[in-house]
Amino acid sequence: MTLSVGQYVSIDPGPVSGCSVFPATAALAAEYLIVPQLTSGIPGQTAAFRLHGDTILPAPSAPVQPAAELSPAERFHTYLRLGDERRSWGFAPESGGGRRPQASSAAAPPSMNALRTFQVCATTDCSRFDRVGARVRALNGKVAIFVDTLAPAGGLDSTALASIATTFDQRLYAIDTAAFGRESDIDSNTVVLVLMTNTVNKLVTRNECNASGGAFVAGFFFGFDLDPAFRNDSRSNKGEVFYSIVADPGGTLSCSHSTLDVERFVPVTFVHEFQHMISFNQHVLVRGGTGEVLWLNEGLSHYAEELGGRSYATTPDAQVSDCIVTPVTTTECRFYIGDLLDAYDYLVDSTGVHFLLPTTGIGSLAERGAAWLFVRYTVDRYAAGSTSAAWNTLTRSLVGTAQTGAQNIATVTGDPFPTVVSRWALANYLTDGGGVSPELKYDSWNLHAVYASLNAQDNHFQKPYPLVPPTRAGRVINLSATLRAGSGIYLFATQPAGDPGFTLSFTALNGAPINPATLPRLNVIRLQ
Repeated sequence: MTLSVGQYVSIDPGPVSGCSVFPATAALAAEYLIVPQLTSGIPGQTAAFRLHGDTILPAPSAPVQPAAELSPAERFHTYLRLGDERRSWGFAPESGGGRRPQASSAAAPPSMNALRTFQVCATTDCSRFDRVGARVRALNGKVAIFVDTLAPAGGLDSTALASIATTFDQRLYAIDTAAFGRESDIDSNTVVLVLMTNTVNKLVTRNECNASGGAFVAGFFFGFDLDPAFRNDSRSNKGEVFYSIVADPGGTLSCSHSTLDVERFVPVTFVHEFQHMISFNQHVLVRGGTGEVLWLNEGLSHYAEELGGRSYATTPDAQVSDCIVTPVTTTECRFYIGDLLDAYDYLVDSTGVHFLLPTTGIGSLAERGAAWLFVRYTVDRYAAGSTSAAWNTLTRSLVGTAQTGAQNIATVTGDPFPTVVSRWALANYLTDGGGVSPELKYDSWNLHAVYASLNAQDNHFQKPYPLVPPTRAGRVINLSATLRAGSGIYLFATQPAGDPGFTLSFTALNGAPINPATLPRLNVIRLQ
């Protein structure tokens, strides 16, 4: 481990029996950032490990860490995206499975005030559907907004609905299609339907909403509506539909949602869910494959939220150094504050309790924050330039393919997934620092400045930067924990001047090699 300041290495512990030797120091002290990590790219992998210095200690027992409890809204979102990935939502087609959707004979958008009946998933596992009547209340170019005929009083008026339709048509539709490609049009009506319905509000009860700190389902895309295997299923709406809550100031359906709240968060939800719709078309309908894997699909949709916010900035491609949340959140910050919040929650735990690559029943908001950071880093490092056009070229390559997950990343970037993900792990702490190699930085975000600003504005951001690794003298390190797919655990190892050197062992708890199928890596960079 003879590294000069600023040099880094990613070590496979297998060939060296997990042992790394850090050489003696002379007149100056040394400091290293050390990040053990699993890099195989296989979702859901875990590995208990032990990292210890010179001192020989008995092997500790495996750490026990409870699984995170997901809110009903998070469970529903995970259910939908895993369904897209596997093309299975827990129920068999009613009849006529396997046939490709046929175009509607009415190749035109619906007219204003037209009445239509929809089937809407009414539970978080879609075990029941509601039959919903709704009328077209706004129509603009690529978007038609239907509102439930039984929507509560005091909802959005025609002016507000027209404004939302304009935002969808003239801003968000263009952003998503430029970045990810085109959506399908299996019903040949030339528009995306937005259905604002009571049923979405009721997916989370008032008690569940209160118990989960106000978490609710704002809206969703359901790949079931487009899947060829369900063409003749009576539960499918056989078209491109984005489902949204309705305004409910009195809280008659679940949590209360004022008209202003709905106007603010529905566009953010739309730009996120529309990426899922485009992705399903590109992967499943165009190329006949499976949907994109959960973690990367989510990362791209949260990246879409960021692009929505950037569209309101004077210079959309510029490095972001601030996000104003007090006293009133700016429009651009409103789009990506959720990404920053989720990423903070991922980084503040030193990432030791979260996956980058979650699987069934695990995906959390913090892990979506990790996925956004990873996509953002990948775009920064591998796009051909720092313009929106260059970013869009790369993300269209990620979506317009039959490949998925880690293999998709490797193909588009030209680097093995372990290389990309290990550099990303180091970048999460090192970015914005002086003397850091370009591949260990985000170009589009000054994350340290942004989080320092948020720390001064909002109590949730309790640290000026969320990732604060603990510091240990190298020879007395004794860390036992569990690595989760894609994520690393961070610590500083220090070495005083005149130190004769130390060894660091990275193994399974019993001293045996860590399962090589997980591609364990020990990432080390010398900071001093």
